[in-house]
Amino acid sequence: RAEVSQEVAHDLMQVSLYSEAQDKDPAKLAAQITQTINQALTQARASQGVTVSLGNRNSYPIYDGANRKISAWRERAELRLESADFAALSQLTGQLLQQLKMGNMSFSIASATQKKTEDALLQDAINAFKARAQLATNALGGKDYKLVSLSLNGGGFQAPMPMRMGAMKSMAEADAAPTPEIEAGSSQVSVNADGVIEVLMP
Repeated sequence: RAEVSQEVAHDLMQVSLYSEAQDKDPAKLAAQITQTINQALTQARASQGVTVSLGNRNSYPIYDGANRKISAWRERAELRLESADFAALSQLTGQLLQQLKMGNMSFSIASATQKKTEDALLQDAINAFKARAQLATNALGGKDYKLVSLSLNGGGFQAPMPMRMGAMKSMAEADAAPTPEIEAGSSQVSVNADGVIEVLMP
């Protein structure tokens, strides 16, 4: 088994925002949430290079502690944004935080970038495997080796890189719509070469 890896900068940014409210009238509450989300959708769709989608939406009753009767309803709806243009999405996020709340902000490697990196590492993985196979052959006193099977597997640790909470707080509390500081980070992309060899003895 041989493995090669490369550190790759995150080039995709994901943001999850949400609207949450409470009211005694569930119909009024639903209308309020819908209006807020629709306004945010319209604003987000106008931003070039940003993919927009709706996330989870749910509502649940709030019970009176004394008699366990429903005293109100609470509803939450999510809006999800994704872009390779960090500046554009960062600016849009700052604007939307005037009406929505921050759920999560993370960074990852785009699928196309990961595939391109894995393709570039493929030859390195094969060379590393051949070197280890020759090392094992020499250690066993063999004259050569024959490749029985070989499997090449790509992969990488896609750890979400959350935005600093201080920056989130400043965006949510600011009167204006500032552009948050971005620390995208990076992840390891790796290719493994797993195989079986037959050592030819003299």
